[in-house]
Amino acid sequence: MIIDTNALSAWAERDDELLDLLPEPGALELPVITVGEYLWGLSRSRNRQALERWLAGVIVATRVLAVTLATAEAYAVVRENVHSKGKPIPANDTWIAALALQHQLPVLSRDTHYDFVDGIQRVTW
Repeated sequence: MIIDTNALSAWAERDDELLDLLPEPGALELPVITVGEYLWGLSRSRNRQALERWLAGVIVATRVLAVTLATAEAYAVVRENVHSKGKPIPANDTWIAALALQHQLPVLSRDTHYDFVDGIQRVTW
């Protein structure tokens, strides 16, 4: 299962509904895009140091997915797919959706725009 940024934030906040849904950390995939978005959010957080330590543990416990040429090909497919439906999604989420399509994994997110992407499943809490 691929973790979107809102799911990572809910995990950090110990959202009980999300925690009940999470598999073992080793079964989770963390897109490098999600890491970047989360780090950007931490740059303005009062709890920055504690959350950075928590994130470091998550990074060790999960598999971080990098963007590759295969991801770029999936990105083009996703972007055309949502564009043809008139349902464009934010750029970073397009890359996360591309990773989900590439690795054939569901996306853990509250963002409903993932529902417009053919070939991926969104899991929510």
